[in-house]
Amino acid sequence: MQLPRDPSSAAHVLAAAFPACLADDVQRVLAVMPDASTAPLLPFEVEVQGETVAIPSRIYNDELDAGLEAPLTGTQRLVLHCLYSRHSDGLVRQRHLEQLVASSEPWVVPFVVQLAGEYVLEILEAISRGLCELSSPGSAQRQLYGEFIARNPAFFARTERRVVSYWSCYYRWKYEAFGTYPGSVLLEAFRAAVAEQVDRPWPRHTPPPLADAQERGAGR
Repeated sequence: MQLPRDPSSAAHVLAAAFPACLADDVQRVLAVMPDASTAPLLPFEVEVQGETVAIPSRIYNDELDAGLEAPLTGTQRLVLHCLYSRHSDGLVRQRHLEQLVASSEPWVVPFVVQLAGEYVLEILEAISRGLCELSSPGSAQRQLYGEFIARNPAFFARTERRVVSYWSCYYRWKYEAFGTYPGSVLLEAFRAAVAEQVDRPWPRHTPPPLADAQERGAGR
């Protein structure tokens, strides 16, 4: 399902992906982004520090020329990278992910977690490299992601199910045991982060076929 192609409507959709405090920065970014011939795909909602944002599943804008990006501030460039991390082209998503994944801004986190639930293996590997402190107890990065997941349990549960589905569809031949798949490793790190924040184990939300698949992998 897609939203209407009215350019003003599309701009509103993209602006809604960020907290209200970033409104001026987002508008500056949108002013230099090329228009897209296809409207952004219907957004998904998450909570960021008590505020609901709606992030597009995909956008179709061409990338900026380097000269247009140069005048943007650091925050504005981060907004830009977040938006293009939702691009329909996986290579574009990866390039912009690599520029934002290490950020400590809470509003960046849902863009990273959403990508963890997608199918491009190189993107999963880039997330793991960028979140190098996620597995360190007490780290700022672990707290940042743990707090976000605690606020968005349904979103994280959906992400878990998507990780399993993509592994089963595309990567089971390469990673027979789900636990060795980079997406699974990320899920465990995220789960440990939120468990540390809420001081209790965090439940798994994976489809029933996972258990059978794990048993088959263990028996080979």
